[in-house]
Amino acid sequence: MHPVPSPYLVPFDGSFRIGAAPTAPPDDTPKDKVLEKRLEDLNEELADLQRVLYAHDRYAVLLVFQAMDAAGKDGTIRKVLRGVNPAGCQVFSFKQPSKEELDHDFLWRVAQRLPERGRIGVFNRSHYEEVLVVRVHPEYLDGQRLPVADAGSEAFWNRRLNAIGDWERHLADTGTVVLKFFLNVSKEEQRQRFLARLDEPEKNWKFSVGDVKERGHWDAYMAAYEAALAATSRPWAPWYSIPADDKDYMRLTVAGIVSDTLKSLPLAYPPVADADRARFAEMRTLLENQAE
Repeated sequence: MHPVPSPYLVPFDGSFRIGAAPTAPPDDTPKDKVLEKRLEDLNEELADLQRVLYAHDRYAVLLVFQAMDAAGKDGTIRKVLRGVNPAGCQVFSFKQPSKEELDHDFLWRVAQRLPERGRIGVFNRSHYEEVLVVRVHPEYLDGQRLPVADAGSEAFWNRRLNAIGDWERHLADTGTVVLKFFLNVSKEEQRQRFLARLDEPEKNWKFSVGDVKERGHWDAYMAAYEAALAATSRPWAPWYSIPADDKDYMRLTVAGIVSDTLKSLPLAYPPVADADRARFAEMRTLLENQAE
């Protein structure tokens, strides 16, 4: 697969620097109403493409979303996939691992949730938590009871990133199209969104004291994101660092990349065999003769 062109495509040579990645849209970005109308058009396009994806039955699509809290993962997933047949789409969120999950390797729990051929799967947070939040909080490794002496070292994180890269290459080689989106929100915009969750009663349920505490680790998270994206953005599993300070622009950009990727695949409705066409003609005659 050749990733679709985008100014937000993370380079494949390991040169990504998060400090140079924009969090705001370009100055000439259209008004929100224009962006919303364009997204509605893409929603219809994605719905049509998903039907062909399902009928073709050769590819699965995995959309991975990672971001700091309040970047807009939930809303983006909801808005981008609005209109897609729910039977052809599945969304999973990965939070604190269970005891059973800790008794397996770190990729086990996500492997259980991969989409089947013909379906679009979404990971709202993902296997990358193991090289993001766990890297920022290496004490979480204690619960994994790993039989290695260097858990938490630079060499350890490099091996884990290599394991992710090898696994994603395997997925791509066996028909899963992997697209990864880092919704890049600025620290100031996150602060404003947290305040909105406190100020607006209907958003109070979203507020978490823990999320605010994690802001104290912002620099460590940025370093972890930079390392993860630089090490694992590859042609077969590209990362896109999407400016997230404007939600409408962010959602439209994600939808455009997903749509363009699906259009780049050799998708087609399966042909009907000649024998089946002859049988269809018989059934048509039978049905027409049953008319009251």
